Amino acid sequence: MPLHPALRRAASGAAALLALSLPALAKPTPVPRATASAKPGSEAPITRQLPPEVLQALQRAGVPADALSAVLIEADTGHTVLSARQHVPRNPASLMKLLTTAAALDRLGPAFSWATPVWLNGPVQGGVLEGSLHIKGSGDPKLVLERVWLLLRRVQQLGVREIRGDIVLDNSAFAVPDTAPGDFDGEPLRPYNVRPGALLLNYRTVVYTFVPDAAAGVARVLVEPPLAGAAVDRSVPLAPSPGPCGDWRSALQASFGDSAPTGAPTSAPNNGPSSGPTRFAGRYTASCGELSWPVADPQPASYDARLLEGLWREMGGQLTGRVREGPAPLDIRPTFEQRSPPLAELVRDINKFSNNVMAQQLFLTLALQANPALAATPESARETLRLWLADRTGEPPADIVIDNGSGLSRDNRVSAQLLARVLLRAWDSPVMSELMSSLPISGVDGTLRRSRTGAGRAHLKTGSLRDANGLAGYVLSNSGRRYVLAALVNHPNAGAARPALEALVQWTIRDLPLRAIAQP
Repeated sequence: MPLHPALRRAASGAAALLALSLPALAKPTPVPRATASAKPGSEAPITRQLPPEVLQALQRAGVPADALSAVLIEADTGHTVLSARQHVPRNPASLMKLLTTAAALDRLGPAFSWATPVWLNGPVQGGVLEGSLHIKGSGDPKLVLERVWLLLRRVQQLGVREIRGDIVLDNSAFAVPDTAPGDFDGEPLRPYNVRPGALLLNYRTVVYTFVPDAAAGVARVLVEPPLAGAAVDRSVPLAPSPGPCGDWRSALQASFGDSAPTGAPTSAPNNGPSSGPTRFAGRYTASCGELSWPVADPQPASYDARLLEGLWREMGGQLTGRVREGPAPLDIRPTFEQRSPPLAELVRDINKFSNNVMAQQLFLTLALQANPALAATPESARETLRLWLADRTGEPPADIVIDNGSGLSRDNRVSAQLLARVLLRAWDSPVMSELMSSLPISGVDGTLRRSRTGAGRAHLKTGSLRDANGLAGYVLSNSGRRYVLAALVNHPNAGAARPALEALVQWTIRDLPLRAIAQP
């Protein structure tokens, strides 16, 4: 069962809604390395003036030139060919995910995987487990529906059809403050706002899929996953006229649990069992075809329990007790372990689709792996990243601000120079290929699939917030040279500055930096 595409996109969030706090790697001033394409002593001078086409695009966007910081470095020689306000600390938005993934690949290794141990704590006789089923989370970022199903299927293959005790969930590996999901932007039902957890099932999100049935005059509502006790309208009337699709979510007049009817819900309770059904009081337009709407469950504290109970019963299993939180029996060996895909695969989801939830899981995992005896906290994760920087490159500058691992922060700060050095260091590291291949490819996939900038010529992480926009990664030029590029814009009109950033990428592809004239 492949991961539902709508759920993958929703957990990632739009690039315009993402941010992360990424201190870049301090690297000594590079000594040019002789290569077949760059002879010692032949390096072009550094230009500190942005290309004319970039300045013109900024002017059209209403963004002053001093709102953009940019650094361009030739990867093979380490020679800087463009630098503009490179040391100014700015909010990098989701470009900061590069630190989380670079540190993880370096510290944990590309083959690292998460183990979710499971205990059948009691004898199994005649298909009955005379005891409880225990599941302990360790931060797996991708315990999606199909992998939860496989875990329960393994339990059934061990002969269990009925659990006479409870299903006990151990979330003690992470100690995360109990904050409201909508604290960042007032949108608690947006999947990118889901809080991390040691045992985080299916991103704690529900996907509603609407399938028009013209003969019946309704759109059928499909719901995934099955949650115990969930009450959902299974159909919604079709609009009387076959007009354009338009704002179909608002037209549905949806209410999820206790949330008010709205097309983009902004408030919901944060804990306790769901006390209201999911209703669609509006209409669905047939011209929309089949569409899906991923929604973060309004009761995240009970989501994992409701998912496990609902899925276990749907699979034909019986449960005498209940699903609850509690400690795992660590004094006995687990019956089996559910293993995640390798880190090299998961960093692709994090970077290509700017997946906030997975980045937060990875951020806390770094702290957990550094000290398995203690529960990982946001504070210990920040300190782990700082220690990694000190170990690899010396103490990070004081103007670096690490807030969280996902980017949903207004406080993150990093300079374009340090961000470029992260990428330059990665270029020379054993995990270069894994990090580079995790970045979106211009005009091909991820958050750059619609880019018109040199299809296939750039691997670039994108990032944007309300007042921040940026690109960082690797660009292949017409001459065959590979460049490290980092560009950050912080301004109220930052969203309109994307054409300027694309113009900078196109300028790089044409190799103009090597012919640039140094500015005073």
